[in-house]
Formats: sequence, C-alpha cells, structure tokens
Amino acid sequence: MTMHSALAGLAAVATMMPVAAGAQTMAIPVQAIAGTQLDIVAEGKTTRVPDIATISAGVVSQAADAAGAMRDNAQRMTRVIAALKQAGIAERDIQTASIALNPQYRYQDGKAPVITGYQASNTVSVRFRDIDKAGAILDTLVAQGANQIDGPNLSIDKPAAALDEARLDAMKTARARAELYAQAAGLKVKRIISISEQQEMGRPMPMPVMRMQAADAVAESKIAAGEQSVGVTLSVRFELQ
Repeated sequence: MTMHSALAGLAAVATMMPVAAGAQTMAIPVQAIAGTQLDIVAEGKTTRVPDIATISAGVVSQAADAAGAMRDNAQRMTRVIAALKQAGIAERDIQTASIALNPQYRYQDGKAPVITGYQASNTVSVRFRDIDKAGAILDTLVAQGANQIDGPNLSIDKPAAALDEARLDAMKTARARAELYAQAAGLKVKRIISISEQQEMGRPMPMPVMRMQAADAVAESKIAAGEQSVGVTLSVRFELQ
C-alpha cells in the first residue's frame, strides 16, 4: 500500500464515523510527504553499576518416604527465610520460585525401577538491594540449610535516567547520519516523520561473578557488580528535500 492510498483510507474512515449529538469535532491535518524518505537505525548506549542482585537459594532434602522429605525440607526452608528476614531482606524481595517432590529410583537391567526414597526441593528468589552485603547473607543461608545457590542476576533498580542518556546518544547519531546522507545526495533534512524504539538492558561488562575472598582468615562469598550497559536502538524516518 502506498502512502497516498493509506492517507486516503484514513480520510475515508474519518468521514464515515458517526458523531454524537452535541459533540465537538476537530479536524486533524495530515501533512503529505513530498520529499525523499530516509530510514536510519542508530544505537545509543551508556553504562551503570548494577544496584540490584537477584539470586536463587534452594533447599534439597532426601528421605525414605515422601512425608519425611517434605517435612525436613519445610523445616530447613523456614530457617532460611527467617535468616533472610533477620538480615533485613523485606518480604516483598523474597518470592517462592519452585517447590517439587520426586521419587528416587534404582535401576537394574531387566527389572522394573524400584523407588528408594524421595527428594523434596524448595527454591526462593531473593532480591538484594545492597549487593555488598549479599555474599555474607548467602553464607548465612547455607549455614541454615540452603544447599543450592544460583545467580546472580544483576540489574538496575531505576534505569529511566540511563535510558534517557542512551536515547539522546542514539538520536544524535541518527540525525548526524541523516545529515551525512542528505549532504552526499545534495539534499537537506527537512523533518522527522517517525521514531520507534527498542531497549536493551542488562549486558554485563564484564560478566559479574560470585567469588570467595579471605577476610580475617574467614572465607566469605562476594559478588562483583561490574558494569552493565543500557542501550536504546532507534529507527528514525527522515524526510529529505
């Protein structure tokens, strides 16, 4: 469909729509595109130090019967959650991620599998708003019964300002590129017709890691936040004349 026919279709729809009695109507002018159209895709980026770490902490229990596995698991997870709250983690930052109970089998050639016991697991997702304290808290969780740790997933709590920086960077690049093409073609940039955006967040620079560090002869887990890029990709359509 050409731009001319699309505009004509919009005008026809606007003409056919009924108007309620007493309602005021406003004519919206549509500016025709007479010049050359140029589509530019430009990226803008900035970096920030992540201030949120999300880590999964789980408890896996085994017992001869299902009830015993679930009971042991519940007791240990209760201690884990209590330790999180005692460390200052708010309830809104603790979320159950999964609960599972599975039979354990022994396999022998030519024979049906035999259940030898049961395994219960419970995993919570924990959001740490003070990354520097996260490692020590994780060590406490292990002491209270957690035997599965996965993460971290690092993020930026309030990315709006960083996104705006990336937008300005992308827009500057797009306009400069449009000016370059226009000059090469013997034209000028008249106006922007449309802008669409895609956001990119959470690329670690470098990849953050959980590491062990000796402090006063005591091994303590540490999380290195590193930096994350915040990016915006703009698709900008210009009119040249």
